Amino acid sequence: MTRRIRLTDSAIGRLRPSSSEYVVWDSKVAGLGVRVRPSGHRSYVWHGRADGAAVRVTIGSAALKTVEEARREALELQNGTRPIGGAGGKDLPPIPLFREFAGVWKVGSGHRWGPSWRGYVDRTLNGQLLPPFGVLRLDRIRRRDVERWFDAYSGTAPGGANAALSLLRQILNAAVESGHIETNPTQGIRRNPRPKLTRFLSTGEIKRLHRALDRLVDERPSRQVQADIIRLLLLTGCRRGEILKLKWSEVDGDVLRLTKTKTGPRRVWLSKEARAVIARQPRAGSACVFPSSRDAAGPWLETPVLWNRARKEAGLEDVRLHDLRHTVASQAVARGVALPTVARMLGHADPTMTLRYTHVSDQDVQAAAERIGKVIGDALTGG
Repeated sequence: MTRRIRLTDSAIGRLRPSSSEYVVWDSKVAGLGVRVRPSGHRSYVWHGRADGAAVRVTIGSAALKTVEEARREALELQNGTRPIGGAGGKDLPPIPLFREFAGVWKVGSGHRWGPSWRGYVDRTLNGQLLPPFGVLRLDRIRRRDVERWFDAYSGTAPGGANAALSLLRQILNAAVESGHIETNPTQGIRRNPRPKLTRFLSTGEIKRLHRALDRLVDERPSRQVQADIIRLLLLTGCRRGEILKLKWSEVDGDVLRLTKTKTGPRRVWLSKEARAVIARQPRAGSACVFPSSRDAAGPWLETPVLWNRARKEAGLEDVRLHDLRHTVASQAVARGVALPTVARMLGHADPTMTLRYTHVSDQDVQAAAERIGKVIGDALTGG
C-alpha cells in the first residue's frame, strides 16, 4: 500500500528500516519520496517523466539535504529546469520487468508460504499473470491493461479471476513499497461478486448424511474407507487435503500433528468419535492412513466418489465437501465456543478469517434473544 505523508525532517528521522527497502512519498510535491534501505540509509528520490519516458532519479542523501532543498530540486526536475542526472545524485537502475520483479518477490516472500500456497502462486503466475504482464516494465502496466485482463478472465472463471487479481495486487503493492512505481494500477478495481458462504449442515442434516453413509456402506462394504474420510472431515473440520494425505506418523493418540498445511504445521485435537474412525483403518504397510486405491504407497488424492451419492440420497445436493468444515465452525459458534478457539480448531492464521465460516441458524438467534430478553426483563421488573 502506498505510504504518503507530508515529509518533514523529523518525520524522516523517525522512519525505521525494514527487511526490504521501501519508499515514503511526499504529499506536497508529486514524485518526491524518501527511500529507506535495510541498512537504515535514507535518500531522496524523484519519479517523473522526461521526453515521454518514465524517469527515476536519486536526489541525494537525506542526511545531507533538508526536505525543502529536496523539494526545490524535485520541482526543478519536474519543470525541466534542471537536467536529469544533475540533481546531486545519479540515475536509479531501470525499472524492472514484471516477470523480473515477480521472481524477486517470490524469493523474498516464499519462505513464509506453505506448499499449497507456493503451488498456487506458481500456477497463477505462469498461467495467468506472466503471459499478459511478464514483458511489461512495472511502470508500463496501466489500469486499463489490468481491467481488460480481469474482464476476460472473469468471463470464464470469476472466482479464479478474483484470486488472481488479489495476487497481482499483492505483487504490485510490493513494487510500490520498493519504490519502483508510485501507485498500484489494480487499486480501485472491484472483485466479482461471489455467493456468500452461508451453507452449513443442521443437526438434522448431519443425521441424514450419517444414515445415508451407513446405508451405502451396507450395500457395498468396499465403500467404508470413503465414508470414513467424509466422517473424519466432519468430525475434525480439517481441510480436504489434510485428511486425504494424512500419515500414520502424524497420528499421536488424541491429536493429529499435521506437518504440512495451508498455514504451516498445526495440531488437531481428536474427539472420541474421530479417534474411532482412525483406529478402524487397517495398517496395511502404507505410510498413509487412507492409501490410494490405485497405489497403496501413495495417499488418496481424489474427492471420494461416494460423496455425490451420499449427499443426493440425504437430500443435500447443494452441499459441498468443504461445507463440512464450515459446519464444524457453525456448530461450535452456535454452542458458545469463542471465535479464537474456533480459529485454532480450523487452523486459521488470522482469526478474522473464521468469521467467513461462522453462521448460526435463525433458531439459534431466536433462542439467544429469548435468553437475553429474559435476563434483561427480570432486571427491569426486579425479578
